[in-house]
Amino acid sequence: MKFLLPFLFSILFFSAADGRQSSDSLLTVLKAEILKKDSYDREKEYQLKKLKAALTAIPKNDISARYAILGNLINAYRSYSFDSAHVYTYQLMQVSSLLKDRQKLNESKITLGALQLSWGMYKEAFDCITQLNANALPDSSKLRFYELKARALIELASYNTNRFYSPGNRAESIKTLDSAVLLSKAGTYDKYKYMGQLFSISGQKEKALAILKQLINKKGLTIHQRAMVAIDLSYLVSDEEKEKLLLMAAISDIRSSTKQTLAISNLGTMLLNRGELDNAELLLNEAVAQAAFFGNKIQEKNIATTLTQLAAQKLIRSENKKINTLIVLISVVTIGLIGIGIISYIVYGRLKKVKIREAIVQEKYQYLDQINKRLLEDGHIKEEYLGYFFHLISDYISRLEKVKRNTEHKLKIKNYEGLMQLAKEIDIKKEREDLFHTFDTIFLKLFPNFIQAFNALLKPEDQIWPKSGEILNTSLRIFALMRLGIRDTQTIANILESTLSTVYTYKNRIKTKALFHGEDFDNKIMEIKFVDVSEPGSNPISHK
Repeated sequence: MKFLLPFLFSILFFSAADGRQSSDSLLTVLKAEILKKDSYDREKEYQLKKLKAALTAIPKNDISARYAILGNLINAYRSYSFDSAHVYTYQLMQVSSLLKDRQKLNESKITLGALQLSWGMYKEAFDCITQLNANALPDSSKLRFYELKARALIELASYNTNRFYSPGNRAESIKTLDSAVLLSKAGTYDKYKYMGQLFSISGQKEKALAILKQLINKKGLTIHQRAMVAIDLSYLVSDEEKEKLLLMAAISDIRSSTKQTLAISNLGTMLLNRGELDNAELLLNEAVAQAAFFGNKIQEKNIATTLTQLAAQKLIRSENKKINTLIVLISVVTIGLIGIGIISYIVYGRLKKVKIREAIVQEKYQYLDQINKRLLEDGHIKEEYLGYFFHLISDYISRLEKVKRNTEHKLKIKNYEGLMQLAKEIDIKKEREDLFHTFDTIFLKLFPNFIQAFNALLKPEDQIWPKSGEILNTSLRIFALMRLGIRDTQTIANILESTLSTVYTYKNRIKTKALFHGEDFDNKIMEIKFVDVSEPGSNPISHK
């Protein structure tokens, strides 16, 4: 079966006669491969052990050899363990610096950015991108740079659904992919892959489908490459073909010990939506185990949310089966023993139990609904602040560029008085005040009733209201940060540019006067309502 998978990939789009039976057979293979995953992981660990031993054996002064082995280690860990890959990538950057090779250092930064992006570290990944100049890179490095930048922009466009930012991110990713297509060689894996991604993101589904079908049947692809192409194709085909592609990709990932994978989680979600709860649970549990092993906390939480929905459906299905069984029993008893008071009494008692069970199920469902609403709320808050973050960063970059040009000009003409004047124009205090003003404005648009709700927790004589010209004051700002989920006092002190003792003093002074004490007061702060910006009739925050 190990060598049969590429053949199945090649015949997937030439035969649809096997239908449901083919998918069931592949699912059986996948379940068997999951049971054998430990043996694949042991083989992977053995290969990694040999690479690490080779690295240890290299003399410290043989920097070039260390660079080559580190590259192999990173490739081996890239889809296996984020932490290890991250550590060796930083070592690679150090070795590149020792070599004083600008090209190798740039390659190391691209490797780091791609790794950070796979974990969801979007800010760090974009920091790597902004440090690199595509025009100064050789063609081989440019391809990797364009791929990294395009992936980052595509994921940002998918995450940031705001209509002001998402189209711009998508347009920039199309432009970047177009550059990658032009630069890649005809007939290569990269050429097909970038063309497929370009057609897909630009809405040309049929062209993307044709290109990716050619690629998946192309000779010479590795098992991991075929799995990645299969995942890309799964977003473009019908449910039956989609399931087969995800099954084959998931089997490939198990055999190659790939832990950073979408195939098995997407497949589990697909089966959940179709009502195959047992198979979905098996695959989603494996997916969350892979995400935990790799170290991707974001993916792990997303899959855990899906597992929560699955648990709710299993509970509802179980109770429905009990209810259906009970209804049949009641019908038989009613027909056979109608008129008998004792039997009627028994039936009545059982129906009462059914209602109690229904109430329990409804209560649990409402609890799950509250969890989902809280997750949606957190998502909206992150979405709004992410949009503001990128807007603010863009503004600071523009201003920094202007200062840089002025500085270079004045240095060229030796206008040192002008430089002093330029330095005086930078008002750090005002920048901090502007930052607080921006935070206060955004926060109150997300939580417009925060000040009133906060003061309702205090006695009238102890209530805290902003003075004229203020939006929030220091006390209110501390608890606003707590409402956003920032509970660490040191972090709050750093954000407010204050000391730890000062923040403690503010918090304790207010808590001692509050109507609620200790954890009860903190819980009341977290219960202050959030305005859902996606609800009809609400006013979305304007990014200006």
